[in-house]
Amino acid sequence: MKLTNKAMLITYPDSLGNNLKDLQKVLQTHLDGVVGGVHLLPFFPSSGDRGFAPMDYTKVDEKFGNWDDVKKLSESYYLMFDFMVNHISKQSKYFKDFQQNHNESAYRDLFIHWDEFWPKGRPTQEDIDLIYKRKPKAPVQTVKFADGQKEEVWNTFGEDQIDMDVTKEVTKKFIKNTLNFLIDHGASIIRLDAFAYAVKKLGTNDFFVEPEIWDLLKEISGITEPRDTTLLPEIHENYHIVRKITDHDYFSYDFALPIVTLYSLYSGKADRLAKWLKSSPMKQFTTLDTHDGIGVVDAKDILTDDELDYTKAEMYKVGANVKKVYSSTAYHNLDVYQINTTYYSALGDNDQAYLMARAIQVFAPGIPQIYYVGLLAGKNDLDLLEKTKEGRNINRHYYSMDEIDQETQRPVVKALFDLLKFRNKSQAFDLNGSIDVQQPSDNEIVVTRQSADGKVAATLSANLKTQQFTITETTSDGQTNEVLTSNLAIVK
Repeated sequence: MKLTNKAMLITYPDSLGNNLKDLQKVLQTHLDGVVGGVHLLPFFPSSGDRGFAPMDYTKVDEKFGNWDDVKKLSESYYLMFDFMVNHISKQSKYFKDFQQNHNESAYRDLFIHWDEFWPKGRPTQEDIDLIYKRKPKAPVQTVKFADGQKEEVWNTFGEDQIDMDVTKEVTKKFIKNTLNFLIDHGASIIRLDAFAYAVKKLGTNDFFVEPEIWDLLKEISGITEPRDTTLLPEIHENYHIVRKITDHDYFSYDFALPIVTLYSLYSGKADRLAKWLKSSPMKQFTTLDTHDGIGVVDAKDILTDDELDYTKAEMYKVGANVKKVYSSTAYHNLDVYQINTTYYSALGDNDQAYLMARAIQVFAPGIPQIYYVGLLAGKNDLDLLEKTKEGRNINRHYYSMDEIDQETQRPVVKALFDLLKFRNKSQAFDLNGSIDVQQPSDNEIVVTRQSADGKVAATLSANLKTQQFTITETTSDGQTNEVLTSNLAIVK
């Protein structure tokens, strides 16, 4: 099934139940009409980072199921798969062959050789400082080979995630073969994970290196576009960089919306949110939460530094069990720009504030993605956090089937489901349609989405200070009906 303009669930293959078969049951039993797509987080055999250190893209990890399970999902939902364009597992057959055969390996050029990248006498400390990195050391790892030699290779992320050299033919062949395989097996969208890190170039910060990054995206698009498959480059950075993706007519992420919405709900002020919604493109996926922490750097220059500091401080004050230590090295947090919490707990486990946040997301330009914990208005999982000492696990609860049956009966979850059903059915949210954003007062925002033919419109009227809101829909016959109010009652 190809991409459709319906809300997308983000989930691990073993987070809603134990495996893909359980996920299928949950979708059929509880989420009928709630979501139209599924971002199936990495389900391949992996050596770390909850799937993001893939060993073999041609296999489904047997603990999750098999390709028949994935195919069944693809028959009812448009699916997004991850492709880690920057790296591959140290435990993959490619890297193992390189370790065994060293310079005689057919996959030698798949990886970036540190000493060959730098001219003699470099890198200097200045070179290392220039590299855009989110861990406090040079992105390098020493490899021991079967012939007894040692060599350093580029290693941006975890120890098991070895960077690939996207300029070499062996890598280009690997990318082409892998993408075609994923498309053959049900991918409607390919998410290019760690996209901005993929190109390394001397004299740059090795992040979103232009124009080479566009050459890479064009090459990949040449594989996916003829097969009617959408690309979604993943970039966590200042929105100016993300807007370049929009300018090149690709789908992008709105990773700024989570912090902008939190600031607006904490402060009660509507100006920053109104300005952001007015400037946002329709060709994007919106998020409030993902499998990672809540990004802060994404909203820089949308919010002032003082406003960002205020939002972070309020998150620790208002948020339920949101503590600075959970986003520190004590809990293996290498990304200083992310705060680990569920979105529901960031809003103090407050049903009304949370539903307003989701209403804002639904009315924002683009297609909403809802992380599975957020879909069930999940609280911070302190037990999993302490058990694993992994900060991001605070937002990665494993739901049993019984838990899901219970959580879906909560009023806030029922209201969220009905909100998403409305979003999926109403023509007002046409991506070719229009958006109008008004700010009647310092605390109020009115957002109207209208279909391209002008016949159907939906309006969100919200007071960010009182957190009272109403959603109405004007249909083709000219009638205006209330759809949802902030007391969690579905009117229509």
